[in-house]
Formats: sequence, structure tokens, C-alpha cells
Amino acid sequence: MRISFNWLRELVEIKQTPEELAHTLTMAGFEVEDIEDRRTWADGVVIAKVLQREQHPNADKLSVCTVDVGGEETLNIVCGASNVRADIYVPVATKGTYLPNIDLKIKPTKLRGVPSNGMICSLKELGLPTDIDGIHIFTQENLTVGSDVRPFLGLEDVILDVTATANRADALSMVGIAREVAALTGGKLSIPQTEAVKIDNGTGNLPKKIDLKISENKACPAYIGTVVEQIKIALSPEWLQQKLNAAGIRPINNVVDITNYVLLEWGQPLHAFDQEKLKSVAGGDKLIVGVRFAETGETLKTLDGQTRNLSTQNLLITANNKPVALAGVMGGEETEVDQTTTSLVLEAALFDSVAIRRSSRGVGLRSEASGRYERGVNKAELEIACHRALSLFQELANGVIVQQEIADTRPDPATWTHSIVLRLDKINELLGPVDLGIETGELQAADVERILTALGCELTDQNDRTWTVKVPPYRYRDLEREIDLIEEIARLYGYDNFVDTLPEKTEAGYLSLDQELLRKIRAYLRAEGLTELIQYSLVKPGEDRQIVLNNPLFAEYSALRTDLIAGLIDAFQYNLEQGNGALNGFEIGRIFWQEEEGLDEAEMLAGIMGGDTTLGKWSRGGREQPMTWFEAKGILENVLGRFGLQVEFQPENRDSRLHPGRTASLWLGGNRLGTFGQVHPQIRKEKDLPDAVYVFQISLDTLLNALDNDDLLIPKFKAYSTYPASDRDIAFFAPVNLTVSELEKVITKTGKGLLESVEVFDEYRGENVPAGQRSLAFRLVYRASDRTLTENEVEPVHNKVREALVEKFGVSLRS
Repeated sequence: MRISFNWLRELVEIKQTPEELAHTLTMAGFEVEDIEDRRTWADGVVIAKVLQREQHPNADKLSVCTVDVGGEETLNIVCGASNVRADIYVPVATKGTYLPNIDLKIKPTKLRGVPSNGMICSLKELGLPTDIDGIHIFTQENLTVGSDVRPFLGLEDVILDVTATANRADALSMVGIAREVAALTGGKLSIPQTEAVKIDNGTGNLPKKIDLKISENKACPAYIGTVVEQIKIALSPEWLQQKLNAAGIRPINNVVDITNYVLLEWGQPLHAFDQEKLKSVAGGDKLIVGVRFAETGETLKTLDGQTRNLSTQNLLITANNKPVALAGVMGGEETEVDQTTTSLVLEAALFDSVAIRRSSRGVGLRSEASGRYERGVNKAELEIACHRALSLFQELANGVIVQQEIADTRPDPATWTHSIVLRLDKINELLGPVDLGIETGELQAADVERILTALGCELTDQNDRTWTVKVPPYRYRDLEREIDLIEEIARLYGYDNFVDTLPEKTEAGYLSLDQELLRKIRAYLRAEGLTELIQYSLVKPGEDRQIVLNNPLFAEYSALRTDLIAGLIDAFQYNLEQGNGALNGFEIGRIFWQEEEGLDEAEMLAGIMGGDTTLGKWSRGGREQPMTWFEAKGILENVLGRFGLQVEFQPENRDSRLHPGRTASLWLGGNRLGTFGQVHPQIRKEKDLPDAVYVFQISLDTLLNALDNDDLLIPKFKAYSTYPASDRDIAFFAPVNLTVSELEKVITKTGKGLLESVEVFDEYRGENVPAGQRSLAFRLVYRASDRTLTENEVEPVHNKVREALVEKFGVSLRS
């Protein structure tokens, strides 16, 4: 935003130079991109009077002028402008003057043989915009020849090009910048006080000029429509034109200029419609001004002369439901104010920032109004801006206010501000020590109170170095939390006033136990040939206890995943379809679900295995051999075994995606660890997967809690026997539903003391085996640490094991 230094001084006391103020604003987070010193544009240019004008003897388009510049002698100046004549006051650049905008230094010269000792200037040559093709002619009265032209052209000013951050919507106005300067420098504010204008609504028997119909209250929470009649369109006064020129806005006429002036002063966009043109578009004298979204196929010709194709995301202002303006972006050409306007409808409204942003982008059009609405216009000062414009209409355009209609769905004004608890200890903890010159210190309560009070906040001391801070309405969008207030304190106190040295002593970084264990888990899984996968946490909706998003990006990703297995199966299928072969991989990620008492989440470890890992190798002649259940189970056991964990597998049939006879739950010390199993044949057939694909899912929290044990984490030496072992085999028929793990438990418990290991080495089902049973064979290894075992020592223990199996499970011994 272009900030006029002179205009700013009308609103706030400034004792700094423009350069000093630019530095202050930049250090406070408002980058000043450029300083435009207009005083240099006409340094040496004076007001002069053309005493005589004669035709140049050697050129038809040149004039020879005798000009009084206030000196002892008049000057002879050759001028090429068609509008030069005698008895007019003009700006003249005298000898030695440098005009930076045209890079010209004035010096005596001859033009077609006639001496010229200066230059009569146009506004363009002085850097000012103009529609006049020729020299500038002063219309003011009582001008003094030889005086400086800069006060009459608004060139005694310096323009600061200030960029405000996206969160500071309040800084897109002169009043907002003035408040900021006052807080930074301590200058006194002089914000204009606007009183509510008197509205003459007549006797009450006359019909209303306008009615309001706001169909989209969320997109337009407040709309004020005011009818102003007996308007006299004219050029704006010089002071108003100069302020608009300084801001980079071209003056048009007094009505349009007033709306732009209030936009710059208060940051509130306004728009004036020609009332008669509105009636013409509406098709009758009864005028209903509305706000609605466009319908597909509608068009609107905007003030820039372009016809816009509208969509359902464009918010419109309508007259009897016919589009007349893009709400918050730009007005329509059909209803613009021009030289024929005698009555108008002034719009002062609040529009939703999201709705305006979408509408603006939808038609590829940005304006001064849309830029402010997108960041958020202050809802507390809507009426102030409206009455400011109406009072200027009365003053500068002789307007008579005859009716005002208001549609207001804003919340109670008491909610337009809010309070935040602020702690001094938290401020110093986050910002650190401040530089006090010789030594360092911390921010004091007085510093905090001074800074926040200067920003317009109201502080209530709660003792114990704590305040309740009431935020002013114009900062409601960016001061929401304690950290926002702390940022403001740092910004206004000055970032350069805080100590910039690091602490004297730093500590080396380290990994937490969980981080170390996770790295080991990943390394062990990779060592088993599994590749780590990373997948989206967002999935399709439709599962039980699923958490569905309120604002999803896509319908296909509108819910949070409840497990990792589904994603792994899809990834396996995708790799097959892409010709990458079977995928052996694992993933560590979060899952989410709904409980009766609320939402819950957990960290999980899951994996998928299948296919033939040796496919194409010479050892099998290129013939594919699917992975067996025991091979897949062995991969998981190897990883867990690296940590010294003894995991128990128990039959289970809870997950319909897994094979009912080849699924097991995993248990660790009485706690359920997870699930391991083969993918159900039906799913394998639907997704065209290999004959055998296996998945597992483990609770990472349960696993890490079990590993948080010094007995497991710290390796301990265990003495080994130097004496030979004695092994025995035992074979028997056992029921099919009797698990090997149950048998191993009984064998280990019975042979405790001498038994070193137990291993199943054979299983047979078929001929000569009773129905419902299977033949199992175990190898038992006995060993002592201090001697070589004899037959008399081993046999009694081995017989006890045989007897225990018969007694406990009723097995039929074969050997």
C-alpha cells in the first residue's frame, strides 16, 4: 500500500523523517519496499504567468512566450503546447532545474533560431498523471508569481510503499498504519471522528426507494444500502485528488473519489450505484437490492469493460435478481456513476473472505476491494466508514440522504472482541533476555503494559505476573492466542533489542529409547528382505468406527484409516499390476477409530509377504514356489527374536480378510500384541494375488513397552556347557486342534533342569493316522553344565516328559 507521509501526519504525530519512519516500520515487520520522494520532482519549478504569446516565426506548432517568473526580468520561453496562451498561470522549470521523471536538466537553448530560457511544464513532465494533452494551467486564485509549485500540486510529499503481512488486514488503511505508527513511536493519534449522519426518511407514507434481500447471510453478514439524491457530479477538490494520486488511484469524479478515499482511510470497500440505472436494469421503479451466488451461464460486464462468464462460486449484487456487480470485487458497467448521475445507492457491506477469494480467482480479477475482503475487513467499523462517506457526499456533492436499509446478521457486538490470558513468565521464557547495554535482563511488567496499551489492548492485572488482555475489535483476526500477544511484544519492543548470542553451554543431541528401538525394528525388517512403505492416512469411507472428515479434499480420501492391512494389500496388488512382482514390505504408521467416549489413535507396525523370493534363481530352475505359512511366520519370529522376545501364537478367526484356519493372534507376556495370518482365498481371487500372501499387524506401543526392559536391552553373558549333549526323539498321535506351542510348554516345564531345547521336526497326516489326529515328532536335547550326562540321568527325565504328555493331552505314543 502506498502511504502518503503528509496524509499520515494528519492522522498521527510524527517526529521522524520519512527515512527514519521507513526503518521503524521495516523493523516492526512492515517492509517498506520503496521511498518515493516527490519533493525532488519539481525542485526549482515555480509558478509563472504568461504575459504574451506569439507564433514562432519558423515553426507552425511552436509558440514564443514572454513569462513572468517573479524575477527582475521576464523570460523568453519557446513552448510546443497547443493550450498555451496569455494571462494564464503555469509551472515553469527555470534554468538549472533537473526534472528526474524525464531525466532533463534545464539550460538556455535555441529552438528553430529563437532563444528559450526555461520550460513550461505539463503534469506528466512533473511525474503526475493527467488526461490533458498540454501544459498544466493553474485554476486557483490569488497565486503568487515565483512561488514554489509543489504545495499546489501535492509534491511536498513522500510516498512510502509499505507491504503488510497477510495476517494484518487492519494495516491496509491509513487509519491502521497510523495506529501502528502511534504504537511504535508514541505519537498522538488524530483519527477523524465521524458522527452518524441524519437520514430523512420522509413522512412514512411514501414508498421505499429500495428494499434488501440477502439470500446468502453467511457470505454477506451485513449490508447497508443508502439512497442519496440531488447529487451534483463534479471534479473532486484538489486535496482529495492529491491524496488519491499519492495512493496511485486516478481521480474520476467526486462520488467515485469519495468511495476510494474512504477505502484508503478506513480499509472498508464501498461502491456507489447510479440509482436510475439500477431501476433500468431491474425493469421497474420498485428496487430490491440482493446478494446471491451466480447461476451457471450468467454473465456480467464489469467496470473494466470486460464481459465475465460467471460460475456458481461468484457472489453477486443484484437488482430485482439481475446481476449488477461482482460482490466485493468490482461493480458493473451498466450501473456505474458518471456525469449524468443525479441519485445513487451507496453499498457498504461485509463479505466473507473465502467467498470473495473464490469469486475473484474464478473470474481472474483482483481489485483494491477484493484484496481487502480476502484478508478480512473490520466488522466493527463498517458503520463508521459508511457515515464518513455519506458526510462527504453531503459536503462535496450536495447529496441529500433520503433512505437507508440495513440487513445485519453479525453476532452480538460484545463478541467482536475477546480476552486472552497473558503470563509474564511465558513471555520471558519464549523471547529470552534483552540487551540493557552493559548487562542483560528480562522484560518487565511495565514494558508489557506499555506496548499492549499502545496497540489498543485493555489489560486487567490478575496478580502473579499475569494479565487478562482484551483485544481491540480491529485486531480480532490476528490476535487470538497468547503467543500472538507475545509476538506483538517482541515486534514493538524491537527484535534487535533481544540478546542474539547462543547459550554458553550446549548439550549433544541423542535419540530417545523409542527412537533407537524404531531404528532397530526397521533395520531388522529390512534385513529380512522387507521394503518400508509409506501410504496415505486418508482412505475411502464406509468402514465401521471410521472417522470421516468434515472438509475432505476428495471423496476418495475423506476418512481416516482404521488399520494398515488394507493399504498393504492394495499396494501388493498395484505392484503386481505394474509388473514389479510380489511385494514384501512393512509400514509404521498411525490408525484412527471412534470410541464411545470419543476418538482414539495408535501407532502400528504392519507387513505383507508373499510370492517366491527366489523366483528366477538357478537353485529352483526358475520354477515358482509360493512362500509357506511357516516361512512367513519365521520372518516375523526372526525380527522379534533379535530383541529376545518370546511371542506366543494362538489360533484366531476375527478378521474376515484373513484365512480362518491360518490366522493367529500374537501374545506377549499376557498382552495381545497383534495378528498374523494368510490373506483369505476370496480376497486373493478378487485381487488376483499369488497363492499365498501373508500379513501381520502389531501394536507398536505394546511392543515398545515390552522392550523397555533392561533385561532385554542390556546383553548379559550366559555360561555355556563344555560337555556333550544327549538327544532323544519322541513321536505320538495328537488331536489336530492341539497346538505345538501347548505341547512345547508342557515338555519344557517337565524337563526343566536338564532339558536344553525342544524342536518339532516332523508332522504327518494321512494313511495309518487316526481320523482328527496328526503324527508329531519332537527332538529333545538334554545337557548339564558340569558333567557328561549318563543314560540313567536322562531316561527318568525323558520318561516323565512322555508321561506328562499322555496325562495332560491323552496323546498316543509311537516311540
